[in-house]
Amino acid sequence: MKITFLGTGTSQGIPIIGSDHPVCLSENPKDKRLRVSVLIEWEDYAYVIDCGPDFRQQMLRANCKRIDGIIFTHEHSDHVLGLDDIRPFYFRQGDISIFAHKRVLKSLKKRFDYIFKKENKYPGAPSVHINRLKNASFKLKDLDVLPVNGLHDKLQVFGYRFNHFAYLTDMKSLKNKEVKKLKGVKVLVINALRLEPHRSHFNLKEALEFISVVNPERAYLTHISHLLGFHEEVEKTLPENVFLAYDNLQITI
Repeated sequence: MKITFLGTGTSQGIPIIGSDHPVCLSENPKDKRLRVSVLIEWEDYAYVIDCGPDFRQQMLRANCKRIDGIIFTHEHSDHVLGLDDIRPFYFRQGDISIFAHKRVLKSLKKRFDYIFKKENKYPGAPSVHINRLKNASFKLKDLDVLPVNGLHDKLQVFGYRFNHFAYLTDMKSLKNKEVKKLKGVKVLVINALRLEPHRSHFNLKEALEFISVVNPERAYLTHISHLLGFHEEVEKTLPENVFLAYDNLQITI
């Protein structure tokens, strides 16, 4: 399984528009972060988790020519606004599979009503094949995927475990029974927004505490804001098995 970090930034990305913050002015490519998303590939399959407003740019940068589907964590704009840009995939492949909680699907139908229309549909609009997720294992081709249920402040959000790999973002709290789903995972990706506490995201301290509970072989931090600091400086402070993810990073499991 190959994982490509398409974006590792928070909702505004880095640099933030108009910001003079030193991290936003950094010339280090690892300090430039698009909105958070990953591409997961195994055998001949390719799935994307979330498609935010940078989706088109991310697909071009990754030279991605086919996707088998998009899996959504939740409905916030930085995770869904690129849905219209599935059109090139749709024109080549037909209906694109999407996987999401019923509440997320309801939000997508409202925001992208023209995609979900059944009658008098605009001919240039893409179409999707809907898969409604519950907090139970589901199949992606030959792979069992296990949702991990958490809270983003008070909003339900899904993380996902793919065998030895788990991807969680926008988490603030998880019940013990959900954390137990991560037992034995080899590679964990988890959000770490900044140094200061935040109402709806793990900060760095909370993310490291969570990693120590799960105890993976390796962990990668994502959904990072400029307030976490410079990539190179933060990396030096982390435990030896914990790394800052960055855009275009590829790992193999």
